[in-house]
Amino acid sequence: MYDCDGYLHAQGLKLAHSSVGDPAAPPVIFAHGGGQTRHAWSAAAKAVAFEGYRSIILDLRGHGESDWAPDGDYSLGAIARDLVEVGESVAVGRPRPHVVGASLGGLAAIVAAGMFARDAFESVTLVDITPNMDAAGVTKVVGFMGAHVKEGFASLEQAADVVATYLPHRPRPKDLEGLRKNLRQGEDGRWRWHWDPAFITGVTRRSGVARTSELEQAVRNIRVPLHLIRGRMSELVTEDSVAAFRSLAPRAHFT
Repeated sequence: MYDCDGYLHAQGLKLAHSSVGDPAAPPVIFAHGGGQTRHAWSAAAKAVAFEGYRSIILDLRGHGESDWAPDGDYSLGAIARDLVEVGESVAVGRPRPHVVGASLGGLAAIVAAGMFARDAFESVTLVDITPNMDAAGVTKVVGFMGAHVKEGFASLEQAADVVATYLPHRPRPKDLEGLRKNLRQGEDGRWRWHWDPAFITGVTRRSGVARTSELEQAVRNIRVPLHLIRGRMSELVTEDSVAAFRSLAPRAHFT
């Protein structure tokens, strides 16, 4: 069900995607977080399709089976423009799509709908992300992502141990097939995350909260229905972050 259906094109790059649901149903584009792949959305895509939508889960540029950016551009602007172009292609002959973005995907959705194309999407749902991210949480996430970029892991079991240490509240999975989807095995036999190392290099060169004011204005600019979902144990979105977000978008829905 979640094998790659093919590629959508944006800014000269091929972006892998999978879909589930009636092809004629209203489309929903899912954009994952930094360092993840489209498979992070598999269960949600199935649930949304069951409700009568066509779920399209996308590998962002430099992630999963999508092309790596030759110029190493993994800025929010570049990813947001990809979302706009994907949305335009999905909307041909159909209603404009809804977009759901987690973390990096959510920030890109804010930029796409609030700066670049305010009519590109039917609605915007942000999962565990706001302009006012917790700086300590950002540092922890980026640190984890960058810790094994070059050397990788000797085995899937070692990678699972590292993830379990980072997320001690989650049971360590006995079946590592899900983890395999987020790693690729190199010619040296070692396993590395399934994304372009240039992505995390770019992230570490810039602050995750450097563009807060621009992102805040983008949220104010969004004129389609807006929904924020906060994870109960979120490291990025605090209760204060939610309050600040709701002041920017008083009519937004919050879960």
